[in-house]
Amino acid sequence: QVQFVESGGGLVQAGGSLRLSCTASGLAFDRYAMAWFRQAPGKEREGVSCITPSGRTAYYADSVKGRFTISRDNAKNTLLLQMNSLKPEDTAMYYCAAGFGAWTRVPSPTAMDYWGKGTLVTISS
Repeated sequence: QVQFVESGGGLVQAGGSLRLSCTASGLAFDRYAMAWFRQAPGKEREGVSCITPSGRTAYYADSVKGRFTISRDNAKNTLLLQMNSLKPEDTAMYYCAAGFGAWTRVPSPTAMDYWGKGTLVTISS
């Protein structure tokens, strides 16, 4: 059974930082591309960032480029998202997801095979 456990969400002031973590089990983690998505209340789920199975290449949505950094530790089956210079518009539920694909940009949610349950990020102004 595939399972993702996300953590690291919370309430921070604008300009602050958070580090999200997603630990996977039940799948060959190093064979999957991984991604972070987010969904704000009343909005569609959107891709934030993705990373190749090796961790060598990453892609970002324009809205987070230069502020967020995705990384992975395949030895620990862990995906990370370092979020700096946070803005109120970053407030959302953040999800990690796994999928197969030779993506050259952040994929659509429909491209993903497995999902975590999410961790809530709230940024106050």
